[in-house]
Amino acid sequence: MSDRKVILFGATGMIGRGVLNECLADERVGQVLAVGRSTLGIKHESLRELVQPDPADLSAIADDLPEFDACFFCLGVSAVGMKEEDYRRITYDLTMRIGRTLAAANPELTFIYVSGHGTNSTEKGRSMWARVKGKTENDLLALPFRAYMFRPGFVYPTDGAVSKTRLYRVGYAIIGPFIPLLRRVAPNMINNNREIGRAMIAVAVSGADSHVLGPREITARATP
Repeated sequence: MSDRKVILFGATGMIGRGVLNECLADERVGQVLAVGRSTLGIKHESLRELVQPDPADLSAIADDLPEFDACFFCLGVSAVGMKEEDYRRITYDLTMRIGRTLAAANPELTFIYVSGHGTNSTEKGRSMWARVKGKTENDLLALPFRAYMFRPGFVYPTDGAVSKTRLYRVGYAIIGPFIPLLRRVAPNMINNNREIGRAMIAVAVSGADSHVLGPREITARATP
């Protein structure tokens, strides 16, 4: 299994960095291609990078795409303060461009998308981000590859990973000391970023009973 190839989007973010760390530490993953707008600033024998302004432009690696076994999609932004059209452009349009390209290149690919607890699969409701995420999930699941939607609960960082959203950073600083207690009180509502990475690898290797995984299922798949 050590020759498994993963393409990772969003590795510079808090969740993506945890997923990257797990991929580089797992012997089942032989190569990780991190695609993003900025370099990661780390070196590893299993890590390649594709740095460019448009992460959805995969023309430079078009010939290599059929060789990838899985895509871990951790790219995203907070909806706080954003207009719906701007949030949709990043959350839906960019994701679907990448999803369609990968599905066309390799229908056997496993595509795992980090969504969020509370995503609205009906694509309706008051919450803008939940509607857009719901539309994104539904359209990814309709593509001709093996797609799984990860809906983590409260996600806290490990290994020094930092959220790019200031509001979240402040929240982590306040809540951080209480994480061990919260995990005992509400174990099925909290995930950490490396746990998400372990669960992604497990699902890429052996699949899952459901194509939509909430906090409880993510924790279960992350547990050896």
